[in-house]
Parts: sequence; C-alpha cells; structure tokens
Amino acid sequence: MRISFLLHNGYHYGGTIRTTFTLAEELAERHEVEIVSVFRHRDRPRLGLPAGVTLRHLVDLRKDSPGYDGDHPDFHRPAEVFPRGDGRWKQYSALTDARIGEYLRGVEADVLVATRPGLNVQLARQARRGPVLVGQEHLILDGHSYRLRRDIGHEYALLDAVTTVTEADARAYRKLRLPGVRIEAVPNSVPAPAVPPADPAARTVVAAGRLTRVKRYDVLIDAFASVAADHPDWKLRIYGSGDAVQDLKGALTRQIKDLGLGEQVFLMGTVTPMEPEWAKGSIAAVTSQRESFGMTIVEAMRCGLPVVSTDCPHGPREIIEDGVDGRLVPVDDVAAVAAALRAYVESEELRAKAGRAALTASERFDPSRIAARHEALWSELVAGGAGRRVHAPGRARLHRAVGRVIDAVYAEKARAGRLVRRLR
Repeated sequence: MRISFLLHNGYHYGGTIRTTFTLAEELAERHEVEIVSVFRHRDRPRLGLPAGVTLRHLVDLRKDSPGYDGDHPDFHRPAEVFPRGDGRWKQYSALTDARIGEYLRGVEADVLVATRPGLNVQLARQARRGPVLVGQEHLILDGHSYRLRRDIGHEYALLDAVTTVTEADARAYRKLRLPGVRIEAVPNSVPAPAVPPADPAARTVVAAGRLTRVKRYDVLIDAFASVAADHPDWKLRIYGSGDAVQDLKGALTRQIKDLGLGEQVFLMGTVTPMEPEWAKGSIAAVTSQRESFGMTIVEAMRCGLPVVSTDCPHGPREIIEDGVDGRLVPVDDVAAVAAALRAYVESEELRAKAGRAALTASERFDPSRIAARHEALWSELVAGGAGRRVHAPGRARLHRAVGRVIDAVYAEKARAGRLVRRLR
C-alpha cells in the first residue's frame, strides 16, 4: 500500500509526532510511506527521520530558507477550511488551506491518514474520493470544545474510518452515529527499549510528563513525603518541563523545600531518550487527573517497572492490570497513592514480580503488533472499496456549505461580542 500521513509539524517534538514516526517506520518495511508536515520550522526533525520514510512539508517557517512562506500574503489571512474549534486554528491560514487542499487533491496514495481533529475535518472537506480516508484521534473526544465536537459529528461522516487510542474513547465516538464509518481503538505503540530492564533493588520512584496541573505532581510529592518519612533512603525523580501556558516548576520546588525533601525529591528537567532514566528506577508513578492514553505508563512497563497510577480517564485502566503489573488508585487521593507506593517500597520481591509482569504485558504495545492492527483495518477498507464509497448526491457539498454557514455565524457572534465589550 501507499500510505500518506498528514501531521501538524513533524519537525517538532510531541507524543503524536513520536507515535506517528514509530508507526510509519514500522509500516515502511512493507509499504511505501510518507509523512507530510503542514509546517516546518527547523532544518531537521527533532526526533530524527524514520527509516525508509519520506518526510516533506507544505509551509516553510524557516526565516533563513529560500522557501520561507511567512511573507506570503495568504499566510496572514485566516483559515476558512481548517476548523476554528481546533486549538491550533490561529496557526493556520488561507495559505495552509490552499497548500493542504492541493496536497489532498493530488497525492497518489491508497490510504490518507490525518493525525489531529482539525486536520481530520480538513481531510473530510478537501480530499478527493479514491484513497481510504482515516482520521486518528490522539486525545479524547470529550476533551474537545463544543464547536470542534460539532464539526467532528458533522464532517467525520465523510471519512472511511476513525481510530482512537482507547476503547473508552471509541465508545464515545460510536455514540456520534457516523453511518458507514469504521470506528476502532488501536493504542499507541512503544518500541522495546535499548537498555536492560530496571533493577528491582533500586530505591527510586520515577515519574515523567509536563509540569502542569493536570499531572498533579503536588499529590505525588505529598504521597512520597509520607513514604519517605519511614524510608529516607528512597528518592523520587520527576522528569519534564512546563509549557508556554503553564509551568509549575517554581511551585513544586517550593513544595519540596517546605516538606524538607531537598535530598530526596528531584525535578530533573526534560531528558531524551527517557528509557535509561526509567531503568534507573524500580517503581513508576502517574498521578494525572486525566490521560488520553498513557504513553509514559507503557514506556515504564517496557523497562520493567510496575506503575502506580491514578484510575483516570481514559487510558490507565486499559493498560494496567491492577494488582498484577501495577496499581490503580483514585484520582487526587494522596493517601491511596502513598499506600500503593509503600507496598512496593517495602517489598523488593513484590517489585520484582510486578516488574516481570509489566515487561510481559507491555509487549502487546510493540510497534510490530500495533502496525499489524492498522494494516489489517486499512487493507480491509482498501479491498472493500471504502475509498470509493459514494455518498448521497450532493452530501459532501452540503456538509461543506453548512460548515461555512455555521462558521460565518460564529464569526458574526464574535464580532458582536467585541463590539459590546468596546461599548462598555
């Protein structure tokens, strides 16, 4: 098969980019695969180029490049095809509308895969019939704005398939009643680490992720403080940094100081690759209020660590078998997190047993197995002529026309709101 992935920015770093690169590299062993990045802001992709995969871009943001697009007049005009409900809408423009449309109409592929809701909507609006059209959801449906969910419910009916990373989210998508659209849960993949499994004798708890409120590292630090009072030889290492909107490093640093844990709890910053750091611990901890999947859980398990995780929506329950390869505890419950950590801290035998179970269980997320699931779905759709599925006469035109009308209504409401605020 000829497979083309449409990605927001393949030259940056993030979970969707990483999992797309991993899947593309695995598929490239048997298929012709390309990744099309809407934006390019640097010369080389931060994650390196996947072996056997072609990477190209549509809009060049490199100011020192002869192909720089920042001065193009359409670059400064708002996007009309890319949906306003997507949080990245302000980064898109009339230029991206045109470039993406040109790509979608001209690409020679058996399967076209978009990787974020806004691009999935644009795929539905602009792609020609012929290729199988697949929209991937790497977050969760319920986490999107009402406006984006409205577009999803309206436009995804023109796709052939939607894949989610959890079965819970697939159930949410099935409630949208998208006739003729296959909705399947296929989790993200994580390659086998290039380091030996973690040593259960190590006395370190490891956590990793953005330093933002949703990760609730304050809960983890409070829980660890309870355990560390009786086990001062144990340490907690938290890897990650904040983002432009939210960075809790200062608050967490003060919390660590106030609890007198300066010699036991460490904010390690961002480290790449992460596998050697997981392997330095013997327990992993995740205290999030919500997760779209839980990549760090799988990464830790692939390194042989049992994971203490909150039982938050949507991913942990579909990854961890409670009491076997980790523990699931209530969200925001310091005492429950502390009790689960304490059970592992006080028994090396229990850590070793759960770590072995984690290694075995996490093999189901190997790229070869996950790629095979995508291949099976796409091959079935291609063989069944899904890409040539004919909608009721004028249905595609109707979808696009209605979408333009609704967007115009929202734009008018926004202008009216600004006028009211000025009059006040």
